[in-house]
Amino acid sequence: MEQMIRNGQVFVFDLDGTLYEGTDHFDYYAERLLLDVAEENKEAFRIDYEKMKTGDHPVKIGKAYDVERDMVLTLDPFTLKVVKAENWAGEELSEEKKNELYSGLLAFNFETMIAIGDGWWLPFVAAKHYGVQKCYPRYVETKEYMVTEQFQLEQIPGVRQGLEKLKETKKIVLVTNSDIDDVGRLLKELNLDGIFEHIVTSAQKPSRTVEIFKQIIEQYEVKPEEVVSIGDNFINEIAPALQMGMSAIYIDPLQGDLSHDQLQVVKSLGDCF
Repeated sequence: MEQMIRNGQVFVFDLDGTLYEGTDHFDYYAERLLLDVAEENKEAFRIDYEKMKTGDHPVKIGKAYDVERDMVLTLDPFTLKVVKAENWAGEELSEEKKNELYSGLLAFNFETMIAIGDGWWLPFVAAKHYGVQKCYPRYVETKEYMVTEQFQLEQIPGVRQGLEKLKETKKIVLVTNSDIDDVGRLLKELNLDGIFEHIVTSAQKPSRTVEIFKQIIEQYEVKPEEVVSIGDNFINEIAPALQMGMSAIYIDPLQGDLSHDQLQVVKSLGDCF
């Protein structure tokens, strides 16, 4: 970790799940989406979502979901190629059929091919499975709720001080899928307003991750190995960075078994400082 921080010149941070923690907002999002689920499917939605949170469901963080085929896809974490495809009940496709449908790299978007990179996507995928057409309005409602007095963001001790110290000798950048209004509100709530010298909002990760990383490398005139990507979403922020020759710090409370020369796994961003 020390060598990675010493050698890095530009540090690219995610926002949600990285600069703050907690899962209550995911549950709130699920409850809002539940309002749009047909009455006969509401109980099944609740059961599936609870199973997802405990890891007792085919849908898990780190996988992908094919909305049109209603298939759950297990990915190689570093290449992001499909290694297994199964239906909602966990019944696996044959190797031949899997290769026929998913031979190349997936083209992730926010409608038909979903990268389940963090807790936001579990209720989203459940909603899509049960026929909800538009999830974004409920996401917006959740983000608005997160800056009310009824919700308390779980701030990570020492993060502002750590970022200020890092900023003395390094460049720090924020790249997030949240829109500019959400980012402004959240950074103010987290006492991180004004800390980043460059912010990219509505980043559309993972579909634009590589493009944005290339822009950052060009903007700061650094080599890929001098850039460190920090985030809690392996598909969005970590795998693309490693594929480009960058370093990465993956925030994983469970500290899963992942090994790569340019990768550090930590429980919390606070561990970095």
